[in-house]
Amino acid sequence: MPVIGMRAANQFIRSLGVTLLLAGCSGPWNDPNEPEKPGETVYYGSYSSRLQHLDPARSYSAEEALFIDQIYESPLRYHFLKRPYVLEPALADSMPSVRYLDKELQSVSAQSPDLAFSLYTITLKPDVFYQPHPAFAQKSDGVPLYLFETKEASQHFKTLSDFPVSGKRLLKAEDFIYGIKRLADPANKSPLLGFLSNYIDGMSEFSQTVKDVPRDQWLDLRKFSLGGINVVDERTFTIRIKGKYPQFLYWLAMHFFAPIPWEADRFYHNPGFQKRNLTLDWHPVGTGAFMMTQNDPNKGITLERNPNYWFDPYPSEGAELDREQGLLEDAGKPMPFIDRATFRLEKESLPQWSKFMQGWYDRSGDDTHNISSDNFDRAFVVSGSGIDLSPDMKQRGINISTEIKPSIYYYGFNMLDPVVGGYSEKKQKLRQAITIAWNMEEFLEIFTNGRGQAAMGPIPPGIPGYKEGKAGINPYIYNWVNGQPERKSIDEAKRLLAEAGYPNGRDAETGKPLVLYLDTTGGSSGPVADWRRRQLENIGVQLEYRTSDYVRFKEKIRDGNTQLFGWGWLADYPDPENFLFLLDSAQTSGNCKCDGNNSTNYENPEFDKLFRQIKVMPDSPQRIALLDKAIDLVRRDNPWIWGYHTKEYYLNNSWVYNTKRHGIAQDTLKYLRIDTKQRRQLQREWNKPVIWPLITIAVICLLIVLPAVIAYRRRQNMRVSSVQERED
Repeated sequence: MPVIGMRAANQFIRSLGVTLLLAGCSGPWNDPNEPEKPGETVYYGSYSSRLQHLDPARSYSAEEALFIDQIYESPLRYHFLKRPYVLEPALADSMPSVRYLDKELQSVSAQSPDLAFSLYTITLKPDVFYQPHPAFAQKSDGVPLYLFETKEASQHFKTLSDFPVSGKRLLKAEDFIYGIKRLADPANKSPLLGFLSNYIDGMSEFSQTVKDVPRDQWLDLRKFSLGGINVVDERTFTIRIKGKYPQFLYWLAMHFFAPIPWEADRFYHNPGFQKRNLTLDWHPVGTGAFMMTQNDPNKGITLERNPNYWFDPYPSEGAELDREQGLLEDAGKPMPFIDRATFRLEKESLPQWSKFMQGWYDRSGDDTHNISSDNFDRAFVVSGSGIDLSPDMKQRGINISTEIKPSIYYYGFNMLDPVVGGYSEKKQKLRQAITIAWNMEEFLEIFTNGRGQAAMGPIPPGIPGYKEGKAGINPYIYNWVNGQPERKSIDEAKRLLAEAGYPNGRDAETGKPLVLYLDTTGGSSGPVADWRRRQLENIGVQLEYRTSDYVRFKEKIRDGNTQLFGWGWLADYPDPENFLFLLDSAQTSGNCKCDGNNSTNYENPEFDKLFRQIKVMPDSPQRIALLDKAIDLVRRDNPWIWGYHTKEYYLNNSWVYNTKRHGIAQDTLKYLRIDTKQRRQLQREWNKPVIWPLITIAVICLLIVLPAVIAYRRRQNMRVSSVQERED
């Protein structure tokens, strides 16, 4: 063996020894996260879809709200712990006051027939500041520091980190006015423009005015008045809406009503900024607990603690405080509890799950996608008593957060259809028979791992009007048996079908089989499609599919050219009005001359009358009584096959606290607390380097190399001896 070979062998042996030595004393080799700063508390999470909009005026996506709602705040928010959901002040110093006005803007009572407007007055908390941002940097004369006349003058600024100076700015009432004007500006393409124009006085006129104004770069919206919104003083503003609409308070808790400082809007309209993604749609500016410091669409997003965040203590009331909801030691402490949150884009569920199980993610998911079906069987065991953690999850100390979403998925009957539509007793019984046969409990068990709750009507749990137990069952579809609801039998469904004129699934007059048509975008084959067919075959009814793309599907619903179709709704706010309006006749496409939300074309004058009353009433026993009547009507008429409310399951590693999920709000990151010491310890235990293959390779290499080394040294010794003998 040449000398260089010996050196290589020796180097290999030394390197191997060093590697084995480091394996015993270093941290995990597979840590995908960047090193933390000393004393820093970091949350590690993920999301599954690339974001499109981070401008609060433009975004209507739950995935985007995961980030927007940490950065922006609105006048109101939801209490983190209280259920049913309760509004509370956020940037507002107290709940808004409301005064009712006639057409001459004179005060009237809430019951006055002359009531034309509702005037909401909102007073802000004092001493609230925006996050540090270059938009607020100023010259000595108060002029913004970063204003450029040309693209060339701003070409050196590629990202926000290129701006060496940032400023801070006090929140003012005028910022809410500016934000609402941005909603009204057609250039911003807000998805709420049409809806809010029906309520905020003067919004339609403002939209038309600014639409026709020529603009090059920035249009200063402060120069244009919007009649229904006004500044009273630096901390107070008013919003005047048409008529009486108590649910408007819920809209004041959405990020659409977040304040927007004009300086930020002006800053992002500098020449050349848009092409470099220096926009409000890419880099938000808010007063929230966190600010965005990195936005890489192909990698992930980083949020850091807003150093200017106002004193916001963890709640000390509202629910029994436990591990999920919060520890008593956290009550009253200022939030947020973490310094930085790093979110990685994980488009596939498998790598996300693997990293969670290795401890690199703190929770199993952060956006609207809960545990995938592929991983559900690994995480849970399903028994007659319900869903529980698997032994492996319990051994790891992992715990569950659950939330029944304020949502409903259903199958709609087109009430204009000559077969399944109509309001006669026979038509009611036909729809009831089909609904009984459509066994949603079986569907949930087979296709969703039991992650849902069969619907008893249009109102989901957590929303006023929903009732638990025997009082809440749908008596047309269920019986109450042994303390729980039990779906009526197939024999009962067949009886109703016969009374509807279809004995054994055939028309009593013509003898022809009853064939129903389900319009869908999902195809006509596969396990779910076969399951649907079997449900109706149980009562002798045939089901066929009419498939189309989504655009055509929407056209058919709008034009009333469907018979059966699948649909769903997720609440914008936790009020029964947000579900009952799906059955309001004014929301049919024909009546509203639009893509109405009443896709079944249900029209019942008695229900409409009740809905009009419910819509403008505050929560009260009287309102609940009217809700009971309205719900009973739609249960009897049965315009929907009552589907299910989704139940989501999320897993939390044992070092994460205050993990309660909120079905409406997403501004929950600030409540989380992390035990970083426990996390590091368990990460080491779960990611110990597997070094036995290295040891095996080392032994094999030594067994191969050692004989050659021994032979080499023997030859060397023999040569030395031979030379010495010649010299002697």
